[in-house]
Amino acid sequence: MTTTTVEEKKYNKLILALSIAIPVVVAVLFGVKIPNAEPLTFLPPVYATINGLTAVLLVTAVWAVKNGKTVLHERLMKTCIALSAAFLVMYVAYHMTSDSTPYGGEGVIRYVYYFILLTHILLSIIIIPLVLISFVRALAKRFDRHRKIARVTYPIWLYVAVTGVVVYLMISPYYA
Repeated sequence: MTTTTVEEKKYNKLILALSIAIPVVVAVLFGVKIPNAEPLTFLPPVYATINGLTAVLLVTAVWAVKNGKTVLHERLMKTCIALSAAFLVMYVAYHMTSDSTPYGGEGVIRYVYYFILLTHILLSIIIIPLVLISFVRALAKRFDRHRKIARVTYPIWLYVAVTGVVVYLMISPYYA
């Protein structure tokens, strides 16, 4: 039987709150337009690059931990969390200053795009508590429990990071 440490329990309410608040706030802000704001049209390639960098660092972090480089792994994972937060801020800022770009592809590729987009969005919501729980378990030095959830977290987070780039590449020809 595994027990939850005091440190883990301390963060569980915060993890729950953030896991609910982040998607709700993003959804609300997605609908808010800042009047007379200069459109931040330069941001999509920036945050797509951040997604790509996150994917590379996630793979590197797994390599690092499998090769006993735990300090490097920790630094890479903290960087991935920071990059994901930066992505989120830029994504919201872009959508608060710019109209959404409709996808212009036709035929089967349209269905592929919307499948990738939908799974990307849904998994980006699911990944929030998984990342936070994985992080807290590592902070609490509960590496047995950390590894268990990280095995689920990693492929989902990697999928979200990679599909973020794919979605950008697929829609970028339709930006005004």
